[in-house]
Amino acid sequence: MKKLIAQFMKFGVVGAIAFVIDFGLLALLTSGFGVNYLVSATISFTASVIFNYVASMRYVFTHRDDMSRRREFIIFVVLSVIGLGINNGLMWVGVELLHWFYLVVKIFAAAVVMVWNFVTRKIFLDAGDVEAAEVAEELRDE
Repeated sequence: MKKLIAQFMKFGVVGAIAFVIDFGLLALLTSGFGVNYLVSATISFTASVIFNYVASMRYVFTHRDDMSRRREFIIFVVLSVIGLGINNGLMWVGVELLHWFYLVVKIFAAAVVMVWNFVTRKIFLDAGDVEAAEVAEELRDE
């Protein structure tokens, strides 16, 4: 359980930086350049996903030996695209239906997508405990 909490904390740090990229770019594009908030949200989310992939797979999750980097990236992108759909769906509901300020909605949407990202990446991409268990089993067999 301690390992999971430590991993989630690392994920939180990477996520916080990705959020600053996402939120800052969203605000800059929408308020600074007049880009539609959904277009801005898509661009800013994409930029944060690229950062998040590099940082998450280096500092948070353990690469699975049975998975190529190409496949890992494709799975990461697919999970992120689903996250983008959740993000933009929540943005649309919050802004268009509830008439909330787009940056307030973004904070809520980011929290929901953060949970989605951690759980799905842990399930589909992290070797973590699997590799540790395999090493322990090999040592036990020797």
